[in-house]
Formats: sequence, structure tokens, C-alpha cells
Amino acid sequence: MKNTAWVLLAGLLITDAQALDLKGLGDIVEKVGGSSTSSSSNNSAVSNLSEQETSDGLKLALNQGVSKAVGLLGATDGFMGNKDVKIPLPESLKKIEKGMRLVGMGSQADELILKMNRAAEQAVPEAKTLLVNSVKQMSVTDAKNILTGPQDAATQYFKKTTSTDMAAKFLPIVQKATANVQLADTYNKYAEMGSKFGVIKKEDANINQYVTQKALDGVYLMIAKEEAAIRQDPMGQASSLLKKVFGAAK
Repeated sequence: MKNTAWVLLAGLLITDAQALDLKGLGDIVEKVGGSSTSSSSNNSAVSNLSEQETSDGLKLALNQGVSKAVGLLGATDGFMGNKDVKIPLPESLKKIEKGMRLVGMGSQADELILKMNRAAEQAVPEAKTLLVNSVKQMSVTDAKNILTGPQDAATQYFKKTTSTDMAAKFLPIVQKATANVQLADTYNKYAEMGSKFGVIKKEDANINQYVTQKALDGVYLMIAKEEAAIRQDPMGQASSLLKKVFGAAK
């Protein structure tokens, strides 16, 4: 049944499209390891910091990471030129991409890939305000939990507090960027049918939802990289407060 459905979907997609004339990521995040004695020592060092130092130091670090991540991704080729976050065709569409290229539709596939990545680059700057607001609203307890938690604790905090609102901000920007791409319209038209046959994942059934989620993933991935860098080498950070706070946690 699935093979039949794929043939049907591929045929419809290609026929309709023709009728329309148509960066490596190193080690990111590892769990804080070591013995219970080491963990206890970390907690003790952090507890010796004042609440103000803990809060201010962490917020400074997070704002620094947010600014860098958003700045990198929100520029031209922020996604397209970075193999760690570049958005490929959905798996379901990649399966028939070879056939599309064989029948002269390579340019349509390339256009869609470019438009998807440009859409993400245009959407990402909207994330900064939400991320900064999330930092402002962070409690002292949140700050200490992040400092003594796993090395992606801050990234997980951002996912929990910003992902829903960020997706809502990204989606209309993505929709606007892909609105004039013929293959995107064709894909959306038949992807829902493909999901009913079980050959397309539900989350991939709409190209705009797919790009929005990939853009979110890219933002959190880059924030995780910044968080890991600060934790790994707090003494290399410019701020003395960052050195003190993350040095204690380390």
C-alpha cells in the first residue's frame, strides 16, 4: 500500500509542478559527570555566591549567548551556509527528489531549499526579544538550577519558556517567504494526502510548519554551542563576573 501511495504521490507532485511550469558541529553538550563528591563540591561553590552574583552572572552569560546565536543565524547564509543548521528538503520530499531532477525539476527543488533557509534567516531575529525577556523573568532558583544542572540546562530552559511563542512569531514570516514558491504550494497540496497513506510524517505535512520547526532547532542548537563554550572555558570569558560564577559551577 505504501509503495502504491508513493507512486501516486510522486506522480501527482511532479505532474502538478510541471503544469505550473514550474555548518561540523563538535561536541555540544554532555551531562555533568563525576562522582557525588564532585557534584557536592560544585553545589557548595555555587551556594557560596550571593544570589545577586548568581543571577547577574548567569543572565549576562545567557544574553551574550543569545546575541551571538541570533546574530549568526539571522544573517544571510546563517542557515544556508552552515551545514549544522542548513534546512534540507523534508525526508518525504527527498525520497522523490532524484526523480524530480531526472525529469528536469532540479531548479524547483533548489529554489525550495534556498527559500526555506532564507525564510529561517529572516525569522530568527524575532527570537531575540523573546529570549531576552525569558532571561529577565528568570528566578534565582532557576539560575542556580541551571548553574548546577547538566551542560545544556540553559538551553533546555529556553526551549521550555520560549518555543511556543517563538514558533508563533516565526510561522507568518516563513509563510510569506515561501508564498511564491510553486513547489512549496504543490508539496503542501499533496503532503496531507501522503500523511494519510503513512508515507509522510504529520509534522512534515506542511512546508511552513517544517521550516518553522527547523528554524527553532537551529536557534537552540547555536545557543547550546554558546552555553557549552562558556561552561568549558569560563576563564576565557571577558567579564570577571562570568568568570566567578561559571568558575564556581565548573
